[in-house]
Amino acid sequence: MLTMTFNTTRSILIEPGASRRLAEHVRGLGGRKALLVTDAGVVAAGLLDATLAGFQGSGVEIELFAEVVADPPEAVILAAVRTARACAADCVIGFGGGSSLDAAKLAALLACSGESLAEVYGANLCKGPRLPLILVPTTAGTGSEVTAVSVVTTDTGKNVVVSPLLLPDLALLDAELTLNLPAAVTAATGIDAMVHAVEAYTTRHLKNPISDCLAREALRLLSSDLQRVCDNGHDVEARGRMLLGACLAGMAFANAPVAAVHALAYPLGARFHIPHGLSNALVLGPVLRFNLSVAAPLYAELADIVLPGIVGDAQTKARALADYLGALAGKSRLPTRLSQLGIAERDIESLAQDGFKQQRLLGNNPREMALADIRAIYEEIL
Repeated sequence: MLTMTFNTTRSILIEPGASRRLAEHVRGLGGRKALLVTDAGVVAAGLLDATLAGFQGSGVEIELFAEVVADPPEAVILAAVRTARACAADCVIGFGGGSSLDAAKLAALLACSGESLAEVYGANLCKGPRLPLILVPTTAGTGSEVTAVSVVTTDTGKNVVVSPLLLPDLALLDAELTLNLPAAVTAATGIDAMVHAVEAYTTRHLKNPISDCLAREALRLLSSDLQRVCDNGHDVEARGRMLLGACLAGMAFANAPVAAVHALAYPLGARFHIPHGLSNALVLGPVLRFNLSVAAPLYAELADIVLPGIVGDAQTKARALADYLGALAGKSRLPTRLSQLGIAERDIESLAQDGFKQQRLLGNNPREMALADIRAIYEEIL
């Protein structure tokens, strides 16, 4: 008999232009002084202009924290917490990519609970409470608005906080915020979301009927529109479908965890500051091909979604899926080799060692992966 638990965000609003009324949603959660956590790029791009204008005369004050950087280090998280406390915030908004949303989650928790960052690393160690939390993604990729995870870069690599307390009160999906994303960012974040769906569908642990349904629909939406939004970034309907697909993939992997693609991507981000979506895209093809001997039946089911009309046995379909997804980076004009990003042969061993340390993720992979296997994958894409 099936037994399972499925957790996700309490409320999700999907509406183009909804971010202009963000002040209303803060008031709805009882907030009167909100800390908005974002990055300088979002501010410079003008993505906040209409949102901030909506706070004027709303009765809600807004404090802007725009110091988030990609793969945020502990210092950024702690600075956001100090800012929340200093301005007496009674609500936190995460606005931006996955890094800003992850930082906002921890700011809402730590500013209220009094816990230290060090003591909440790991799974289900947060005691709470936290401040009311709203997350507004500006990329269709991480799905962080519906995950109970926050990733932090430390001196020794990446660490994670996992707790249902990190799920926001509201996820607000506004496709208009993604209209001006560069094609390269659109492609990298879209591939990231596709990886979430594929790995959730094939994970060894906690795979379940709900996550399977979400992963399949996410992959259908994302694969249908990725090239379209790269070619025409102002197609708001296609952008909306991508945003929904990323959200569904986030729900899936939040409950059926990701595996070796992410395990091998993490060291690229932590050590060389390669954006997370691009890191995933680089290792995606080799990892899927490595898994074929075990995961072919499940990959074949996904191939029917991504490559409609494909014929052949399960192994043929699975290999076609691996080759297709592995080629997406090049097709989207993203780098396809580590050497293009300043990584040399002398770096391979340290990357392999760091990747092998990601046992939390490697344990979810359909096929057991040894240190030598990880090294070979990095060498393949050097």
